Amino acid sequence: MQHHHRGEVVWITGASAGMGRALALEYARRGADVAVSARRVDRLAEVVQEIEALGRRGLAVACDVTRDEDVARAVEEVLAHFGRIDVAIANAGFGVIGKLEQLSDADLRRQFDTNVFGAMSTARHALPALRRTKGRLALVSSVAALLASPRSGAYTASKFALRGLGLTLAQELYAEGVSCTLLNPGFVATEIGQVDNVGRFDGSRRDKRPLKLMWTAEAAARVMADAIDRRKREYTFTAHGKFGAWLGQHMPGLVHLIMRRGKSAMVES
Repeated sequence: MQHHHRGEVVWITGASAGMGRALALEYARRGADVAVSARRVDRLAEVVQEIEALGRRGLAVACDVTRDEDVARAVEEVLAHFGRIDVAIANAGFGVIGKLEQLSDADLRRQFDTNVFGAMSTARHALPALRRTKGRLALVSSVAALLASPRSGAYTASKFALRGLGLTLAQELYAEGVSCTLLNPGFVATEIGQVDNVGRFDGSRRDKRPLKLMWTAEAAARVMADAIDRRKREYTFTAHGKFGAWLGQHMPGLVHLIMRRGKSAMVES
């Protein structure tokens, strides 16, 4: 059991399942009190019970990150309950899949409202509290921010935008003692493959991602928390994720050659 976050408070969005839930439990193991936010309040209550079973204080705060007033209220509730925020993790996100002309304007806006504007809202409202604690901000992006693939244009564009935001914030906040860590997961066993373009979870929906390449959410949470704790500017994982990101950055022509015949989206995280 690690205790180097004793006395600190971590706030995580999109924490009702997957990497958000795993991060909440990882930080509780490291000694932090943890506030968790998401739309599914019943799931949040279960996460809080797990946090408290680890001997730490937990708080469930319902929040839809596409509603700026929800995010502002969530920050106020966390501060009213705990008095501080040391780590804020913008983890809420999902994937809209399909060729551009197959998607509606509502699909596209929904994708950016959650993955981009939701993260911006989370960061904007958490920053005053993080400045007071010289804290850490983290944005959960994806290898898709570095590697485009067919039928994932909306998702990829949102993650490219999120990467730009994260790298910019790391520059802007450095002099204030606040770090911003951009996290780019490869394939991780989460519910993203079972969520449709409207953002609805369907447990019967088949996750088409390659199971053999997936990390567990718990393994992902450990390396993500390490990267945030070390105030890394950007951290990409898994092994296949690192390789794909390297190809996307350094051999875009080869990626284009490989992907132009692709028939399915390779959505990460």
